[in-house]
Amino acid sequence: MPQQSQPASPGRSRSLARILRGAALVAGLALLPLATACGGGTDAAKPSEDKGASQLSATPAAGVVAPPKVEVIAGLLGCEPAIRTEADELREGTCRSAKANYLITTFPAEKFKLTWLDSASIYGGTYLVGPRWVVSGRPELLEPAREKVGGDIQQLRGMNDATAPGAP
Repeated sequence: MPQQSQPASPGRSRSLARILRGAALVAGLALLPLATACGGGTDAAKPSEDKGASQLSATPAAGVVAPPKVEVIAGLLGCEPAIRTEADELREGTCRSAKANYLITTFPAEKFKLTWLDSASIYGGTYLVGPRWVVSGRPELLEPAREKVGGDIQQLRGMNDATAPGAP
């Protein structure tokens, strides 16, 4: 009796899709800080035990913290987002206005945000960080943004930062 070929199992297709999404996430995490890192710290930075991070401010002036939705955060910042990444691990959009350009990244779980920040710490830069979201932009624009959406401003030290622990 001749054998008929069986179509690929649904489990195999899902597994391949998951691997491809994971590879896309890793590539995005590796390249994103290169595109968004805005070096330059401030003398007001306080050292933190948080993997090379310094917190510049801790309390939002408005007393509100934006929910983890790109569109909501963009609306609070006064711009319309253009979604550029949608994956299981993160959602990312650029937000451009006459006054500022931001990159808004949201995460379905805090662990994904922590992984993203850990990856970004290699390159350094200043970020506005909230629960399950990160806003990247020029450092001088992050304080006014913090007043609108909440969160903490964090200065991440890059690999070549002379202020990093163990640096000569």
